[in-house]
Amino acid sequence: MKKRAVALCSVAAATAAMITAVPTASGTPAAPGGPYAVRTGPGPLGWKKCATEEYPKLQCASLKVPLDHRDPHGRQITLALSRVAHSGKAFQGPLLVNPGGPGGSGLTMAGSVATSLPKKVAAQYDVIGFDPRGVGRSKPALNCRPGHFTPTRPASVPTSAAVEQANVHRARAFARACGKKYGDVLPFIDSVSAARDLDAVRAALGAERINYLGYSYGTYLGALYGKLYPHRVRRMALDSLVDPTGVWYDDNLRQDYAFDDRHKALMAWIARHHATYHLGKDPAKVEARWNALRTTLAEKPAGKKVGAAELEDTFLPGGYYNGYWPYLAKVFAAYVNDKDAVPLVTAYENLAAVDTAGENGYSVYTAVQCRDAHWPRDGRTWREDNDRVHAKAPFSTWNNAWYNAPCAFWPTRSLVPPDVATSALPPVLLFQATDDPATPYDGAIALHRKLRGSRLVVERGGGNHGVTLSGNGCLDRHLAAYLTSGKLPDSGGEVDAVCKAQPDPEPRNATRAADDIPRRALPVAGRGAP
Repeated sequence: MKKRAVALCSVAAATAAMITAVPTASGTPAAPGGPYAVRTGPGPLGWKKCATEEYPKLQCASLKVPLDHRDPHGRQITLALSRVAHSGKAFQGPLLVNPGGPGGSGLTMAGSVATSLPKKVAAQYDVIGFDPRGVGRSKPALNCRPGHFTPTRPASVPTSAAVEQANVHRARAFARACGKKYGDVLPFIDSVSAARDLDAVRAALGAERINYLGYSYGTYLGALYGKLYPHRVRRMALDSLVDPTGVWYDDNLRQDYAFDDRHKALMAWIARHHATYHLGKDPAKVEARWNALRTTLAEKPAGKKVGAAELEDTFLPGGYYNGYWPYLAKVFAAYVNDKDAVPLVTAYENLAAVDTAGENGYSVYTAVQCRDAHWPRDGRTWREDNDRVHAKAPFSTWNNAWYNAPCAFWPTRSLVPPDVATSALPPVLLFQATDDPATPYDGAIALHRKLRGSRLVVERGGGNHGVTLSGNGCLDRHLAAYLTSGKLPDSGGEVDAVCKAQPDPEPRNATRAADDIPRRALPVAGRGAP
Protein backbone atom coordinates (compact mmCIF):
# COMPACT_ATOMS: atom_id res chain seq x y z
CA MET A 1 0.00 0.00 0.00
CA LYS A 2 2.84 2.42 0.77
CA LYS A 3 4.48 1.71 -2.58
CA ARG A 4 1.23 2.33 -4.38
CA ALA A 5 0.72 5.62 -2.54
CA VAL A 6 4.16 6.79 -3.63
CA ALA A 7 3.39 5.83 -7.21
CA LEU A 8 0.17 7.84 -7.12
CA CYS A 9 2.01 10.91 -5.86
CA SER A 10 4.60 10.51 -8.60
CA VAL A 11 1.92 10.39 -11.30
CA ALA A 12 0.24 13.46 -9.85
CA ALA A 13 3.51 15.36 -9.76
CA ALA A 14 4.40 14.40 -13.31
CA THR A 15 0.99 15.48 -14.55
CA ALA A 16 1.16 18.77 -12.67
CA ALA A 17 4.48 19.53 -14.34
CA MET A 18 2.80 19.53 -17.74
CA ILE A 19 0.45 22.42 -16.86
CA THR A 20 1.33 25.95 -17.89
CA ALA A 21 -0.49 29.22 -18.39
CA VAL A 22 -0.73 29.69 -22.15
CA PRO A 23 -3.61 30.99 -24.26
CA THR A 24 -6.79 28.95 -24.10
CA ALA A 25 -8.51 27.60 -27.18
CA SER A 26 -10.57 30.77 -27.32
CA GLY A 27 -7.40 32.87 -27.31
CA THR A 28 -8.00 34.36 -23.86
CA PRO A 29 -4.95 34.18 -21.57
CA ALA A 30 -5.55 31.86 -18.62
CA ALA A 31 -4.36 32.89 -15.19
CA PRO A 32 -1.98 30.43 -13.53
CA GLY A 33 -4.63 29.58 -10.92
CA GLY A 34 -7.57 29.68 -13.30
CA PRO A 35 -9.83 26.78 -14.05
CA TYR A 36 -8.78 26.20 -17.66
CA ALA A 37 -5.08 26.71 -18.26
CA VAL A 38 -3.83 24.80 -21.30
CA ARG A 39 -0.97 22.33 -21.05
CA THR A 40 2.06 21.79 -23.22
CA GLY A 41 2.82 18.29 -24.44
CA PRO A 42 1.05 16.17 -27.05
CA GLY A 43 -1.11 19.04 -28.17
CA PRO A 44 -4.81 19.89 -27.95
CA LEU A 45 -7.55 17.33 -28.34
CA GLY A 46 -8.82 17.05 -31.88
CA TRP A 47 -12.50 17.80 -31.38
CA LYS A 48 -14.71 16.89 -34.33
CA LYS A 49 -18.42 17.19 -34.86
CA CYS A 50 -20.35 14.06 -33.93
CA ALA A 51 -23.80 15.63 -33.67
CA THR A 52 -26.93 13.58 -33.30
CA GLU A 53 -30.47 14.71 -33.99
CA GLU A 54 -31.05 14.99 -30.27
CA TYR A 55 -27.70 16.62 -29.44
CA PRO A 56 -26.68 18.78 -32.41
CA LYS A 57 -23.81 20.50 -30.56
CA LEU A 58 -21.99 17.31 -29.59
CA GLN A 59 -18.30 17.02 -30.45
CA CYS A 60 -16.01 14.00 -30.04
CA ALA A 61 -12.32 13.35 -29.53
CA SER A 62 -10.04 10.57 -28.33
CA LEU A 63 -7.20 10.45 -25.84
CA LYS A 64 -4.43 7.91 -25.33
CA VAL A 65 -3.65 7.01 -21.73
CA PRO A 66 -1.33 4.39 -20.20
CA LEU A 67 -2.87 0.98 -19.67
CA ASP A 68 -0.78 0.88 -16.49
CA HIS A 69 -0.40 4.33 -14.96
CA ARG A 70 2.70 3.14 -13.11
CA ASP A 71 4.31 2.75 -16.54
CA PRO A 72 3.33 6.00 -18.31
CA HIS A 73 5.48 5.24 -21.38
CA GLY A 74 4.25 1.67 -21.77
CA ARG A 75 1.25 0.28 -23.65
CA GLN A 76 -1.39 2.91 -24.41
CA ILE A 77 -5.16 2.53 -24.63
CA THR A 78 -7.69 4.98 -26.02
CA LEU A 79 -10.49 6.81 -24.25
CA ALA A 80 -13.43 8.20 -26.23
CA LEU A 81 -14.51 11.71 -25.17
CA SER A 82 -17.42 13.98 -26.00
CA ARG A 83 -18.10 17.66 -25.45
CA VAL A 84 -20.75 20.32 -25.59
CA ALA A 85 -18.69 23.49 -25.54
CA HIS A 86 -19.57 26.49 -23.39
CA SER A 87 -21.45 29.28 -25.14
CA GLY A 88 -21.46 32.03 -22.53
CA LYS A 89 -18.95 34.75 -21.75
CA ALA A 90 -18.61 33.52 -18.17
CA PHE A 91 -16.57 30.32 -18.36
CA GLN A 92 -16.04 28.01 -15.40
CA GLY A 93 -14.03 25.27 -17.09
CA PRO A 94 -14.84 21.64 -17.88
CA LEU A 95 -17.67 19.73 -16.19
CA LEU A 96 -16.91 16.01 -16.48
CA VAL A 97 -20.00 13.82 -16.23
CA ASN A 98 -20.39 10.09 -15.60
CA PRO A 99 -23.65 8.05 -15.61
CA GLY A 100 -22.49 5.16 -13.43
CA GLY A 101 -22.10 1.46 -14.00
CA PRO A 102 -19.30 0.53 -13.83
CA GLY A 103 -19.49 -0.02 -17.55
CA GLY A 104 -21.86 2.81 -18.45
CA SER A 105 -21.13 4.81 -21.60
CA GLY A 106 -21.00 8.54 -20.99
CA LEU A 107 -20.61 9.93 -24.50
CA THR A 108 -24.20 11.09 -25.01
CA MET A 109 -24.40 12.19 -21.38
CA ALA A 110 -22.54 15.36 -22.29
CA GLY A 111 -25.51 16.24 -24.48
CA SER A 112 -28.17 15.19 -21.98
CA VAL A 113 -26.59 17.13 -19.10
CA ALA A 114 -26.02 20.22 -21.22
CA THR A 115 -29.67 20.04 -22.30
CA SER A 116 -31.08 19.29 -18.84
CA LEU A 117 -29.22 21.99 -16.92
CA PRO A 118 -30.65 25.52 -17.00
CA LYS A 119 -29.31 27.22 -20.14
CA LYS A 120 -27.49 29.92 -18.18
CA VAL A 121 -25.69 27.26 -16.15
CA ALA A 122 -24.81 24.95 -19.04
CA ALA A 123 -23.47 27.91 -21.03
CA GLN A 124 -20.73 28.41 -18.43
CA TYR A 125 -19.18 24.96 -18.84
CA ASP A 126 -17.63 22.67 -21.38
CA VAL A 127 -19.67 19.57 -20.52
CA ILE A 128 -17.38 16.58 -21.05
CA GLY A 129 -18.63 13.02 -21.42
CA PHE A 130 -16.41 9.97 -21.72
CA ASP A 131 -16.40 6.23 -22.13
CA PRO A 132 -14.22 4.85 -19.31
CA ARG A 133 -11.51 2.33 -20.12
CA GLY A 134 -12.95 -0.78 -21.70
CA VAL A 135 -16.32 0.85 -22.44
CA GLY A 136 -18.12 1.65 -25.68
CA ARG A 137 -15.98 3.54 -28.17
CA SER A 138 -12.88 3.44 -25.99
CA LYS A 139 -10.31 0.90 -27.13
CA PRO A 140 -10.02 -1.90 -26.37
CA ALA A 141 -13.72 -2.38 -25.64
CA LEU A 142 -14.48 -5.55 -23.70
CA ASN A 143 -17.00 -8.21 -24.67
CA CYS A 144 -16.03 -11.29 -22.72
CA ARG A 145 -18.68 -13.80 -23.72
CA PRO A 146 -21.14 -12.78 -26.45
CA GLY A 147 -24.53 -14.36 -25.92
CA HIS A 148 -24.07 -14.74 -22.16
CA PHE A 149 -27.57 -13.36 -21.56
CA THR A 150 -29.32 -15.12 -24.44
CA PRO A 151 -32.72 -16.25 -23.12
CA THR A 152 -33.79 -18.31 -21.50
CA ARG A 153 -31.31 -18.57 -18.65
CA PRO A 154 -31.58 -20.95 -15.71
CA ALA A 155 -33.97 -19.76 -13.02
CA SER A 156 -32.21 -17.58 -10.46
CA VAL A 157 -33.55 -19.16 -7.28
CA PRO A 158 -31.61 -22.42 -6.82
CA THR A 159 -34.55 -24.68 -6.02
CA SER A 160 -32.48 -27.73 -6.96
CA ALA A 161 -28.84 -28.72 -7.24
CA ALA A 162 -29.22 -28.82 -11.02
CA VAL A 163 -30.42 -25.20 -11.17
CA GLU A 164 -27.60 -24.09 -8.91
CA GLN A 165 -24.97 -25.90 -10.94
CA ALA A 166 -26.32 -24.46 -14.19
CA ASN A 167 -25.84 -20.96 -12.79
CA VAL A 168 -22.40 -21.78 -11.41
CA HIS A 169 -21.40 -23.09 -14.84
CA ARG A 170 -22.51 -19.84 -16.52
CA ALA A 171 -20.57 -17.70 -14.04
CA ARG A 172 -17.42 -19.80 -14.35
CA ALA A 173 -17.67 -19.82 -18.14
CA PHE A 174 -17.93 -16.03 -18.23
CA ALA A 175 -14.88 -15.56 -16.00
CA ARG A 176 -12.84 -18.03 -18.03
CA ALA A 177 -13.83 -16.41 -21.32
CA CYS A 178 -12.89 -12.98 -20.01
CA GLY A 179 -9.51 -14.19 -18.81
CA LYS A 180 -8.81 -15.94 -22.11
CA LYS A 181 -9.68 -12.89 -24.26
CA TYR A 182 -8.42 -10.07 -22.07
CA GLY A 183 -5.92 -11.56 -19.65
CA ASP A 184 -3.38 -8.82 -20.43
CA VAL A 185 -5.93 -6.05 -19.86
CA LEU A 186 -8.00 -7.20 -16.86
CA PRO A 187 -5.40 -6.30 -14.21
CA PHE A 188 -5.88 -2.66 -15.24
CA ILE A 189 -9.67 -2.49 -15.48
CA ASP A 190 -10.41 -1.11 -12.05
CA SER A 191 -11.76 2.00 -10.37
CA VAL A 192 -8.42 3.47 -9.31
CA SER A 193 -7.10 3.21 -12.88
CA ALA A 194 -10.31 4.86 -14.11
CA ALA A 195 -9.83 7.69 -11.60
CA ARG A 196 -6.29 8.20 -12.87
CA ASP A 197 -7.74 8.35 -16.38
CA LEU A 198 -9.88 11.26 -15.22
CA ASP A 199 -6.76 13.17 -14.38
CA ALA A 200 -5.30 12.41 -17.79
CA VAL A 201 -8.50 13.83 -19.30
CA ARG A 202 -8.13 16.90 -17.11
CA ALA A 203 -4.57 17.43 -18.31
CA ALA A 204 -5.54 16.91 -21.96
CA LEU A 205 -8.29 19.51 -21.55
CA GLY A 206 -5.70 21.92 -20.22
CA ALA A 207 -7.57 22.43 -16.97
CA GLU A 208 -5.78 22.92 -13.67
CA ARG A 209 -8.98 21.80 -11.93
CA ILE A 210 -12.14 20.04 -13.02
CA ASN A 211 -15.77 20.20 -12.10
CA TYR A 212 -17.48 16.82 -11.85
CA LEU A 213 -21.04 15.46 -11.84
CA GLY A 214 -21.34 11.74 -11.20
CA TYR A 215 -24.27 9.41 -10.71
CA SER A 216 -24.42 5.99 -9.03
CA TYR A 217 -21.05 4.25 -9.52
CA GLY A 218 -19.91 7.63 -10.83
CA THR A 219 -20.11 8.86 -7.22
CA TYR A 220 -17.53 6.27 -6.16
CA LEU A 221 -15.34 7.17 -9.13
CA GLY A 222 -15.62 10.83 -8.18
CA ALA A 223 -14.82 10.12 -4.53
CA LEU A 224 -11.73 8.15 -5.57
CA TYR A 225 -10.61 10.99 -7.82
CA GLY A 226 -11.11 13.41 -4.96
CA LYS A 227 -9.02 11.24 -2.68
CA LEU A 228 -6.17 10.90 -5.19
CA TYR A 229 -6.24 14.45 -6.57
CA PRO A 230 -8.05 16.76 -4.13
CA HIS A 231 -6.12 19.79 -5.44
CA ARG A 232 -7.51 19.09 -8.92
CA VAL A 233 -11.17 19.42 -7.88
CA ARG A 234 -13.00 22.72 -8.25
CA ARG A 235 -16.60 21.60 -7.71
CA MET A 236 -18.04 18.11 -7.38
CA ALA A 237 -21.69 17.03 -7.25
CA LEU A 238 -22.51 13.37 -6.59
CA ASP A 239 -25.99 11.86 -7.01
CA SER A 240 -27.20 8.47 -5.68
CA LEU A 241 -24.28 7.61 -3.48
CA VAL A 242 -22.34 4.37 -3.35
CA ASP A 243 -21.38 3.20 0.13
CA PRO A 244 -17.57 3.23 -0.07
CA THR A 245 -17.28 0.98 2.98
CA GLY A 246 -18.98 -1.98 1.28
CA VAL A 247 -17.41 -2.31 -2.16
CA TRP A 248 -18.54 -4.54 -3.66
CA TYR A 249 -19.81 -7.80 -2.13
CA ASP A 250 -21.47 -6.25 0.91
CA ASP A 251 -22.99 -3.42 -1.11
CA ASN A 252 -24.70 -5.94 -3.37
CA LEU A 253 -26.20 -7.82 -0.42
CA ARG A 254 -27.53 -4.55 1.00
CA GLN A 255 -29.11 -3.76 -2.36
CA ASP A 256 -31.14 -6.96 -2.21
CA TYR A 257 -33.12 -5.81 0.82
CA ALA A 258 -33.68 -2.38 -0.70
CA PHE A 259 -34.80 -3.73 -4.09
CA ASP A 260 -37.23 -6.05 -2.35
CA ASP A 261 -38.73 -3.08 -0.50
CA ARG A 262 -39.03 -1.18 -3.77
CA HIS A 263 -40.68 -4.17 -5.45
CA LYS A 264 -43.19 -4.29 -2.61
CA ALA A 265 -43.85 -0.59 -3.19
CA LEU A 266 -44.71 -1.41 -6.80
CA MET A 267 -47.04 -4.22 -5.69
CA ALA A 268 -48.74 -1.80 -3.27
CA TRP A 269 -49.12 0.77 -6.07
CA ILE A 270 -50.75 -1.86 -8.28
CA ALA A 271 -53.10 -2.78 -5.44
CA ARG A 272 -54.10 0.87 -5.01
CA HIS A 273 -55.02 0.90 -8.70
CA HIS A 274 -57.02 -2.31 -8.68
CA ALA A 275 -59.74 -0.58 -10.70
CA THR A 276 -57.26 -0.29 -13.57
CA TYR A 277 -55.25 -3.50 -13.34
CA HIS A 278 -57.65 -5.92 -11.61
CA LEU A 279 -54.88 -7.73 -9.79
CA GLY A 280 -56.27 -7.35 -6.28
CA LYS A 281 -56.55 -4.74 -3.56
CA ASP A 282 -54.22 -6.46 -1.08
CA PRO A 283 -50.50 -5.80 -1.83
CA ALA A 284 -49.51 -9.13 -0.34
CA LYS A 285 -51.89 -10.96 -2.66
CA VAL A 286 -50.65 -8.99 -5.67
CA GLU A 287 -47.09 -9.96 -4.77
CA ALA A 288 -48.19 -13.59 -4.37
CA ARG A 289 -49.56 -13.47 -7.91
CA TRP A 290 -46.25 -12.10 -9.16
CA ASN A 291 -44.37 -14.88 -7.35
CA ALA A 292 -46.73 -17.43 -8.87
CA LEU A 293 -46.02 -15.94 -12.29
CA ARG A 294 -42.29 -16.38 -11.70
CA THR A 295 -42.84 -20.04 -10.80
CA THR A 296 -44.96 -20.56 -13.92
CA LEU A 297 -42.36 -18.96 -16.18
CA ALA A 298 -39.58 -21.07 -14.67
CA GLU A 299 -41.42 -24.12 -16.01
CA LYS A 300 -42.75 -22.60 -19.25
CA PRO A 301 -41.13 -19.37 -20.47
CA ALA A 302 -43.41 -16.83 -22.13
CA GLY A 303 -42.85 -16.82 -25.87
CA LYS A 304 -39.91 -19.17 -25.28
CA LYS A 305 -38.01 -16.06 -24.21
CA VAL A 306 -39.11 -14.84 -20.77
CA GLY A 307 -38.37 -17.32 -18.02
CA ALA A 308 -38.13 -16.63 -14.31
CA ALA A 309 -34.75 -14.88 -14.57
CA GLU A 310 -35.92 -12.72 -17.48
CA LEU A 311 -39.06 -11.77 -15.53
CA GLU A 312 -36.86 -10.50 -12.70
CA ASP A 313 -34.72 -8.61 -15.20
CA THR A 314 -37.84 -7.01 -16.68
CA PHE A 315 -39.19 -5.78 -13.35
CA LEU A 316 -35.84 -4.67 -11.94
CA PRO A 317 -35.91 -1.31 -13.81
CA GLY A 318 -39.05 -0.51 -11.82
CA GLY A 319 -36.79 -0.32 -8.80
CA TYR A 320 -34.59 2.26 -10.45
CA TYR A 321 -37.42 4.42 -11.79
CA ASN A 322 -41.10 4.46 -10.84
CA GLY A 323 -41.99 5.95 -14.21
CA TYR A 324 -41.93 2.35 -15.45
CA TRP A 325 -44.62 1.23 -13.01
CA PRO A 326 -47.69 1.79 -15.22
CA TYR A 327 -45.99 -0.08 -18.05
CA LEU A 328 -44.94 -3.01 -15.85
CA ALA A 329 -48.36 -3.19 -14.21
CA LYS A 330 -50.04 -3.32 -17.59
CA VAL A 331 -47.95 -6.22 -18.91
CA PHE A 332 -48.33 -8.05 -15.59
CA ALA A 333 -52.11 -7.70 -15.82
CA ALA A 334 -52.20 -8.73 -19.47
CA TYR A 335 -50.43 -11.99 -18.69
CA VAL A 336 -52.35 -12.85 -15.51
CA ASN A 337 -55.82 -11.67 -16.51
CA ASP A 338 -55.85 -12.19 -20.26
CA LYS A 339 -53.24 -14.95 -20.69
CA ASP A 340 -51.52 -12.62 -23.17
CA ALA A 341 -47.75 -13.18 -23.22
CA VAL A 342 -46.96 -10.73 -26.01
CA PRO A 343 -46.79 -7.57 -23.82
CA LEU A 344 -44.49 -9.33 -21.34
CA VAL A 345 -42.12 -10.45 -24.08
CA THR A 346 -42.16 -6.93 -25.53
CA ALA A 347 -41.43 -5.47 -22.10
CA TYR A 348 -38.47 -7.79 -21.69
CA GLU A 349 -37.13 -6.76 -25.10
CA ASN A 350 -37.59 -3.06 -24.31
CA LEU A 351 -36.28 -2.99 -20.74
CA ALA A 352 -34.07 -5.98 -20.11
CA ALA A 353 -32.74 -7.71 -23.22
CA VAL A 354 -28.96 -7.40 -23.47
CA ASP A 355 -27.54 -6.24 -26.81
CA THR A 356 -23.89 -5.90 -27.80
CA ALA A 357 -23.57 -2.61 -25.89
CA GLY A 358 -25.07 -4.33 -22.85
CA GLU A 359 -22.59 -7.20 -23.17
CA ASN A 360 -19.78 -4.64 -23.21
CA GLY A 361 -21.20 -2.87 -20.18
CA TYR A 362 -21.52 -6.13 -18.24
CA SER A 363 -18.00 -7.18 -19.18
CA VAL A 364 -16.58 -3.94 -17.79
CA TYR A 365 -18.89 -4.12 -14.77
CA THR A 366 -17.54 -7.52 -13.78
CA ALA A 367 -13.96 -6.62 -14.64
CA VAL A 368 -14.05 -3.54 -12.41
CA GLN A 369 -15.96 -4.97 -9.48
CA CYS A 370 -14.09 -8.28 -9.42
CA ARG A 371 -10.72 -6.51 -9.54
CA ASP A 372 -11.56 -3.65 -7.15
CA ALA A 373 -12.09 -5.61 -3.97
CA HIS A 374 -12.20 -9.02 -2.31
CA TRP A 375 -14.95 -11.49 -3.26
CA PRO A 376 -15.56 -14.85 -1.61
CA ARG A 377 -14.16 -17.77 -3.61
CA ASP A 378 -16.02 -20.37 -1.54
CA GLY A 379 -19.41 -21.34 -2.92
CA ARG A 380 -20.70 -22.08 0.57
CA THR A 381 -20.25 -18.44 1.56
CA TRP A 382 -22.29 -17.26 -1.43
CA ARG A 383 -24.98 -19.86 -0.75
CA GLU A 384 -25.30 -19.09 2.95
CA ASP A 385 -25.29 -15.32 2.54
CA ASN A 386 -27.78 -15.28 -0.31
CA ASP A 387 -30.06 -17.89 1.26
CA ARG A 388 -30.18 -15.71 4.38
CA VAL A 389 -31.00 -12.56 2.44
CA HIS A 390 -33.42 -14.33 0.08
CA ALA A 391 -35.48 -15.50 3.05
CA LYS A 392 -36.34 -11.86 3.78
CA ALA A 393 -35.90 -10.32 0.32
CA PRO A 394 -36.92 -12.85 -2.36
CA PHE A 395 -37.47 -10.49 -5.30
CA SER A 396 -33.97 -10.27 -6.79
CA THR A 397 -31.44 -11.62 -4.29
CA TRP A 398 -30.38 -14.66 -6.28
CA ASN A 399 -30.65 -12.79 -9.59
CA ASN A 400 -28.15 -10.27 -8.22
CA ALA A 401 -25.95 -13.04 -6.85
CA TRP A 402 -25.60 -14.78 -10.21
CA TYR A 403 -25.03 -11.43 -11.92
CA ASN A 404 -21.96 -10.97 -9.73
CA ALA A 405 -20.95 -14.63 -9.42
CA PRO A 406 -18.14 -14.47 -12.04
CA CYS A 407 -16.15 -12.72 -9.30
CA ALA A 408 -15.92 -16.07 -7.48
CA PHE A 409 -13.86 -17.35 -10.42
CA TRP A 410 -12.17 -14.17 -11.62
CA PRO A 411 -8.73 -14.70 -13.18
CA THR A 412 -7.06 -11.68 -11.54
CA ARG A 413 -6.39 -11.16 -7.87
CA SER A 414 -8.37 -8.54 -5.99
CA LEU A 415 -7.07 -5.14 -4.94
CA VAL A 416 -7.64 -3.43 -1.61
CA PRO A 417 -10.04 -0.49 -2.03
CA PRO A 418 -8.61 2.86 -0.92
CA ASP A 419 -10.30 4.67 1.93
CA VAL A 420 -11.92 7.70 0.26
CA ALA A 421 -12.03 9.71 3.50
CA THR A 422 -10.55 13.17 3.03
CA SER A 423 -10.75 16.68 4.40
CA ALA A 424 -8.70 18.16 1.55
CA LEU A 425 -11.53 18.56 -0.97
CA PRO A 426 -13.55 21.71 -1.57
CA PRO A 427 -17.13 21.24 -0.29
CA VAL A 428 -18.82 18.46 -2.28
CA LEU A 429 -22.58 18.52 -2.87
CA LEU A 430 -24.31 15.17 -2.38
CA PHE A 431 -27.81 14.07 -3.42
CA GLN A 432 -29.73 11.00 -2.27
CA ALA A 433 -33.30 9.66 -2.29
CA THR A 434 -34.23 7.98 0.99
CA ASP A 435 -35.74 4.88 -0.67
CA ASP A 436 -33.32 4.42 -3.58
CA PRO A 437 -32.68 0.65 -3.79
CA ALA A 438 -29.57 0.68 -5.97
CA THR A 439 -27.60 2.87 -3.55
CA PRO A 440 -29.36 2.55 -0.19
CA TYR A 441 -29.59 5.55 2.11
CA ASP A 442 -27.13 4.32 4.74
CA GLY A 443 -24.41 4.45 2.12
CA ALA A 444 -25.11 8.13 1.52
CA ILE A 445 -24.59 8.86 5.21
CA ALA A 446 -21.35 6.88 5.13
CA LEU A 447 -19.99 8.86 2.17
CA HIS A 448 -21.16 12.16 3.68
CA ARG A 449 -19.05 11.39 6.75
CA LYS A 450 -16.06 10.36 4.66
CA LEU A 451 -16.00 13.60 2.65
CA ARG A 452 -15.43 16.21 5.33
CA GLY A 453 -17.22 19.47 4.62
CA SER A 454 -19.62 17.89 2.13
CA ARG A 455 -23.30 18.79 2.14
CA LEU A 456 -26.11 16.26 1.73
CA VAL A 457 -29.43 17.06 0.05
CA VAL A 458 -32.04 14.36 0.61
CA GLU A 459 -35.16 13.63 -1.42
CA ARG A 460 -37.39 12.42 1.40
CA GLY A 461 -39.70 9.61 0.33
CA GLY A 462 -38.08 9.35 -3.10
CA GLY A 463 -37.30 5.91 -4.47
CA ASN A 464 -35.74 6.64 -7.84
CA HIS A 465 -32.07 6.25 -8.65
CA GLY A 466 -30.48 9.40 -10.05
CA VAL A 467 -32.66 12.23 -8.77
CA THR A 468 -31.22 15.48 -10.10
CA LEU A 469 -32.12 16.74 -13.58
CA SER A 470 -35.15 14.44 -13.49
CA GLY A 471 -37.96 16.87 -12.75
CA ASN A 472 -37.59 17.68 -9.06
CA GLY A 473 -37.26 21.46 -9.03
CA CYS A 474 -36.06 21.62 -5.44
CA LEU A 475 -33.11 19.31 -6.08
CA ASP A 476 -32.30 20.99 -9.38
CA ARG A 477 -32.20 24.43 -7.78
CA HIS A 478 -29.58 23.22 -5.31
CA LEU A 479 -27.50 21.77 -8.15
CA ALA A 480 -27.85 24.89 -10.33
CA ALA A 481 -26.89 27.22 -7.49
CA TYR A 482 -23.83 25.14 -6.69
CA LEU A 483 -22.65 24.98 -10.29
CA THR A 484 -23.33 28.69 -10.80
CA SER A 485 -21.62 30.14 -7.75
CA GLY A 486 -20.59 27.32 -5.42
CA LYS A 487 -23.53 28.05 -3.14
CA LEU A 488 -24.27 25.27 -0.66
CA PRO A 489 -27.08 24.59 1.79
CA ASP A 490 -26.27 25.51 5.38
CA SER A 491 -24.58 22.71 7.26
CA GLY A 492 -27.14 20.81 9.31
CA GLY A 493 -25.29 17.72 10.47
CA GLU A 494 -26.39 14.39 9.03
CA VAL A 495 -28.66 16.07 6.45
CA ASP A 496 -28.17 19.62 5.21
CA ALA A 497 -31.30 20.11 3.09
CA VAL A 498 -34.49 18.17 2.38
CA CYS A 499 -36.60 18.13 -0.76
CA LYS A 500 -40.00 16.52 -1.07
CA ALA A 501 -40.26 13.58 -3.44
CA GLN A 502 -42.32 13.82 -6.58
CA PRO A 503 -45.60 11.90 -6.47
CA ASP A 504 -45.85 8.37 -7.82
CA PRO A 505 -47.17 8.11 -11.38
CA GLU A 506 -50.81 7.55 -12.27
CA PRO A 507 -52.00 4.72 -14.53
CA ARG A 508 -51.99 5.60 -18.20
CA ASN A 509 -54.59 4.60 -20.76
CA ALA A 510 -52.44 3.61 -23.71
CA THR A 511 -53.84 1.51 -26.52
CA ARG A 512 -50.77 -0.75 -26.40
CA ALA A 513 -48.53 -1.63 -23.49
CA ALA A 514 -45.51 -0.43 -25.47
CA ASP A 515 -47.02 3.06 -25.56
CA ASP A 516 -46.55 3.26 -21.79
CA ILE A 517 -42.75 3.14 -21.90
CA PRO A 518 -41.49 6.45 -20.49
CA ARG A 519 -38.16 8.01 -21.29
CA ARG A 520 -36.04 9.42 -18.51
CA ALA A 521 -34.68 12.89 -19.14
CA LEU A 522 -31.26 11.84 -17.89
CA PRO A 523 -30.45 8.13 -18.25
CA VAL A 524 -28.44 6.70 -15.36
CA ALA A 525 -26.54 3.46 -15.83
CA GLY A 526 -27.58 0.64 -13.57
CA ARG A 527 -28.46 -3.02 -13.44
CA GLY A 528 -27.80 -4.92 -10.29
CA ALA A 529 -24.89 -2.55 -9.85
CA PRO A 530 -24.69 0.71 -8.01
